Amino acid sequence: MKVLISTDIEGVAGVYQSEQVRAGNPEYERARLLMTHEANAAIAGAFDAGATEVLVNDSHGGFRNMLADVLDARARVIQGKPRYLSMVAGVEEGVDAVCMVGYHSRAQGRGILAHTINSFAFAGISLGGQELGEAGLYGALAGEYGVPVVMASGDDVFIAENRALFPHATFVETKKATGCTSGISLSPEQSRRAIRAGVEEALAARAKARPLVFEGPQTVTLRAQTSALADLFCQWPDFERVDGVTLRFTARTVEAAVRMLNCCSAMSTMLR
Repeated sequence: MKVLISTDIEGVAGVYQSEQVRAGNPEYERARLLMTHEANAAIAGAFDAGATEVLVNDSHGGFRNMLADVLDARARVIQGKPRYLSMVAGVEEGVDAVCMVGYHSRAQGRGILAHTINSFAFAGISLGGQELGEAGLYGALAGEYGVPVVMASGDDVFIAENRALFPHATFVETKKATGCTSGISLSPEQSRRAIRAGVEEALAARAKARPLVFEGPQTVTLRAQTSALADLFCQWPDFERVDGVTLRFTARTVEAAVRMLNCCSAMSTMLR
């Protein structure tokens, strides 16, 4: 059994503030260590369940957060960007299941540090009329490769948003959101124990899980944070301007949609 673990940071126990998720300060250095340890808990759970190979995808920001020399040596780590499959890079390696660790609520959700892909650029993303966060978008991308999401961890709002998308997944609540930058968290030790047990449980029951599949070409609706960003994104000739901050485009696959969104995210740096 080959497992992909995709790791973000905003859903990690003890993480609440923007300083903790942005490089260049001591708060971030501590948070990236907490992130690495939660990844290790997931790796341990995968091997407890009988995994023969584990890939760990560093899926936050510049994709180079986890401390390679602290990660469980049994796993292989995917870091750095750009990469076409972004937060689920490695799914093309023939994996059997995806686990999402440290994930968060979607843009303008009520979860801790809620956003979708790029908090500066995007106020909301919908596929076929359904608003999705990162778990939904990348779960659907994994689904195009025939791979189900079997486990996910994060705050209570993240879980509530995504339970219906992944009805057979095991969810681990690391904290309760009481605001965008506040919450009630498990201790790091408790969170790691819960993640390890959750991954083991999820992989033991993985035969019940089904990939998240969005059939056919995808109509993507993107709400930008400002009209200036919508101006910028609509330099792409295939984009239709709906209103001041909303645009629409059609993508042949979820993978194509995600790649186009990540191009917009990269473009947005022009206006920072």
